[in-house]
Amino acid sequence: MEQATWQRPKIGVSALVACAVAIGAGLAQAQAPIAAAPVPTAAQSREASLAEYRDHLQSLMALVKACARERNAKACDPAQVGPDDRIPVAQAGKTGRRLVGYGWLRSLLSKAQDQDAAEPVSRVAGKFAKKDAGAQESVLPPPPTTTEMLGAAEARLTHDMKQAGAPPQAQPAYGPERKTMEQVLAGREFRNLNQPSAREAVLEQINDWLNQIFASAARFAPRVAWLGRVIVWGFLLLVGAGLVWGLMQFERRRRTLLKSASEASAAGAVPARDWQLWLEDARRDAAACAWRQAIHSVYWAVIARLEVRRLWPADRARTPREYLALVADDDPRKTGLSALTRSFERVWYGGRDAAEPDYRSAEQLAEELIAGGISSTRGDAAQ
Repeated sequence: MEQATWQRPKIGVSALVACAVAIGAGLAQAQAPIAAAPVPTAAQSREASLAEYRDHLQSLMALVKACARERNAKACDPAQVGPDDRIPVAQAGKTGRRLVGYGWLRSLLSKAQDQDAAEPVSRVAGKFAKKDAGAQESVLPPPPTTTEMLGAAEARLTHDMKQAGAPPQAQPAYGPERKTMEQVLAGREFRNLNQPSAREAVLEQINDWLNQIFASAARFAPRVAWLGRVIVWGFLLLVGAGLVWGLMQFERRRRTLLKSASEASAAGAVPARDWQLWLEDARRDAAACAWRQAIHSVYWAVIARLEVRRLWPADRARTPREYLALVADDDPRKTGLSALTRSFERVWYGGRDAAEPDYRSAEQLAEELIAGGISSTRGDAAQ
C-alpha cells in the first residue's frame, strides 16, 4: 500500500516581489494625511440700510442659483457671500439694529462644491420596506441632499426679500384683551393687590444681588477651596452684627420709654413744692381735724427739706421705702425718718384712721428733721 507524501509548495521570486510591493503601497496610503474639509471663515458685519440689504439678498439669490447650476468651487465660493448685515429695525417707537448672519449659507456653499453622492442603499431599501407584509415599524425619512438644501436656501432668501420690502407692521392695540384683563383685576380676589413699594423694590434688588454673588461663588468654589468658608463665616458675622445693632436700638428705645414714663409718673405723683408750703398745708389740715391729710403733708415737707439739703437728688417717682433706703445707716436722721415713714405708710397706704396723737408725734419728728438740730455725719450745711 502506497503512503501519501506531502510536498512543500514552491513559491516563485516574482510572487514574493509582488507581495512586497503591495504591502509597501498599503503602508504609504495609510500614512498619507487625510485632507480636511474646507471650513468657511466667518465674515465681519457691516451697517447696512434696507436698500443695501435688499441688494445683498438679490446677489445672494443669484449666487445660490449659479451654485446649484454649476456645482464647482468657483460658482460655490463661500467668500462671495460677503459680510453679515446689521439692518435698522423699528419697534415700539424706538429704532435699533438687528444682525442678519449668513454663516448657514457659507457652510452650504462649501458643501455644495461637490456633486451629490449616489443614493445610499439604505434610502433605496427604505422605499421598498413597505412592500413586506410583515413590516410593522415605520422608516425614518432620509436626510435632504445638497441639491434640496440649495433649493430651500433660495426659498429662504426669497422670503427674506419679501419681508425687507414690506411696510412695517403697526403694533396691535390689544383693546379687547386689555378690557378683559381689567375686568379680571377688578374681581374680589384682587382688591388688595397693590404696586410694590420703593422699599420692596430695593429689597428685591438686594436679593438679586446676593443671589448673583452666591451663584458666582458656587462656580469658583471647586477651584478655590477656602472661598466657601470665607462666605459662610462672613455671612454669619454679618448676621451677628445685625442682631447686635438691633438689640442696641431696642435697648435705647426701651430706656427712652422708661425715662418718659418715669418723668410722667414723677410729674403726676407729687408736685414739686417748697417744704414751707407743705407745713402750712399740714397745720391747716390739723386745724380742720383732717389728721390723715395733715400727716401726709408733714411727711412731704420733710422729704422736700432733705432734698434741699442735698441728701438725695430730686425724683418724685420714688416710694417712701426708696427714700429711706437712700439714707446711710450711720446717718442720725435715719431713725427719725424711719419712724415718720412708718407712721405715714400706716395712715396713708394702710388705710388706718388717724387721730390727734398720731399727728402730734409725726409733727414732732418732722420738726427735728427739718430744723436740722441733729448733726449729719455727711457734713451737710443747714440752709
